[in-house]
Amino acid sequence: MSIWLKCVSRCARPNGGRGADRPRLVRLTLLAGFLGAMSAEAVALELRGSLVQGGLVMGQVAPGTRVWAGGRELRVSPQGHFLIGFGRDAGPQYAFSVSHPDGRREELTLAISPREYEVQRIDGLPPRMVQPGPEDLERIRADALHVREARRLDDARTDFLDGFIWPARGTLTGVYGSQRILNGEPRRPHFGVDISAPMGSPVVAPAAGVVTLAVPDMFFSGGTLIVDHGHGLSSAFLHLERILVREGERVRRGQHIAEIGATGRVTGAHLDWRINLFETRLDPQLLVAEPRPDPN
Repeated sequence: MSIWLKCVSRCARPNGGRGADRPRLVRLTLLAGFLGAMSAEAVALELRGSLVQGGLVMGQVAPGTRVWAGGRELRVSPQGHFLIGFGRDAGPQYAFSVSHPDGRREELTLAISPREYEVQRIDGLPPRMVQPGPEDLERIRADALHVREARRLDDARTDFLDGFIWPARGTLTGVYGSQRILNGEPRRPHFGVDISAPMGSPVVAPAAGVVTLAVPDMFFSGGTLIVDHGHGLSSAFLHLERILVREGERVRRGQHIAEIGATGRVTGAHLDWRINLFETRLDPQLLVAEPRPDPN
């Protein structure tokens, strides 16, 4: 049986920019009886999150249920928790399937709301940071390989269930999805949120996790730290002045893990915070309860 699920809350901001309304989280709960033939044991399928480009949905099914999406089987915790995410340019529909412990299999489709994205112009960057030379390109490729390796971890931990906080306080100067124009030249969209704050300001872990990458100097991102929150969900912290934790270290939510800097491709001190579900880039703002990283 095929089920088409539509978001019944307002799921998208009118644009991706500062001052836009935050999306309300959508919570969908479906009983097995509505999904297919009634069974002696009604099993709930619950989805919580933002059905919008850049959004993350945390699902829960009965223990022993299996879930497939994007051509692969997703990790489902012993308690039935799983994650699905939608990239910046995700299409209007997202299909996944659920195989229940009693053998029933359901095909479901989520309606994903589109967003409008800002255009952000950044001038005054060193020319080398916009047009890297051959040696720089070799280094950039090596940096990208390290990052991809760190994001491949598919750990059974469910640290993400405890929720997220802002990793730093300051002024929001860049948002997810915005098209970047660097020194007048169009470049890739921005996939994080930028928080401007004085050099040396603290960066804390937004959620518990394990450090999978800690490199003091990458070409574009400077001091770079990645913390894995389980099930392939990870946070990246870029342009750091100092990294205070080591690869393999377990960190708790709110722990001081780094200091804001101005390393890599920047025009001033700030933190670029990014969220990935494996290689799918998500909007960090959609995961925090507070609307802004208040500088006070």
